[in-house]
Amino acid sequence: MLILKTIAETQSACAQIRGEERILGLVPTMGALHEGHLSLVRAARSECDVVAVSIFVNPTQFGPNEDFGKYPRTFDEDCALLEREGVDLIFAPTVEEMYPSGASTFVLVEGVSERLDGASRPGHFRGVTTVVSKLFHIVGPHMAFFGQKDAAQIVVLRKMVRDLNCPVHLIVQPIVREMDGLALSSRNRYLSEKERRQALVLHRALQKVEEAVALGEKSSSKLIETTRVVFAEEPDVRIDYIAVVNPDTLENVPDIKDGALVAVAAFVGTTRLIDNTVI
Repeated sequence: MLILKTIAETQSACAQIRGEERILGLVPTMGALHEGHLSLVRAARSECDVVAVSIFVNPTQFGPNEDFGKYPRTFDEDCALLEREGVDLIFAPTVEEMYPSGASTFVLVEGVSERLDGASRPGHFRGVTTVVSKLFHIVGPHMAFFGQKDAAQIVVLRKMVRDLNCPVHLIVQPIVREMDGLALSSRNRYLSEKERRQALVLHRALQKVEEAVALGEKSSSKLIETTRVVFAEEPDVRIDYIAVVNPDTLENVPDIKDGALVAVAAFVGTTRLIDNTVI
């Protein structure tokens, strides 16, 4: 398994792979890997000849009062996990390597970048699209693998790929959950034992939405109210947003007759968690 730290050596290695007409898959991560990430690696392994994983905590997608400084960094453990999974190449640049002095170019997908997490975290998706665009240019993957938990991110990235004619196919894998339903996230390690129990309210609320839909409910406002009732069971959990939106545009929809994405975000203690279901 190659562990590469510079853009130049990564571009060279990936150009050789493509020159050999081998299918190259990329799993972009910020490290602190869990089973959700590993499910993406396995999907890439099944679809591609060569699997590359990036490990980079991207500062441009964090706001000034967010957790960039304390975001978990477990590089040695991550490398051991990826080697066991048969990953071929790890790209692990420094911040200075990815954003050299004087760098001032960003990629912004207007419209969708201001919705859901983009509304709660101004500038977040500009950072995401910029770093993912850079990774696509550096690695040049044929396929890139992402998790459904980051549903809004996927919509933004799909539009970026379409608008910029990026020669990469985005593959989205299902949310991976703990046995009790909590969506896997690197930020789960911030939670105390009590907060870990409280965090289950996100999945419980989405389950109630799914039950209501199964019984025939189609009104977005009523589904949102159903969600709020469940959240009220955990008064210490602070709702960031509850949204019923078009899964392709993230625009609010009045009902789910044509399908919808139901997405929630909430603060459990100081930890912001997200979850969603497609109905």
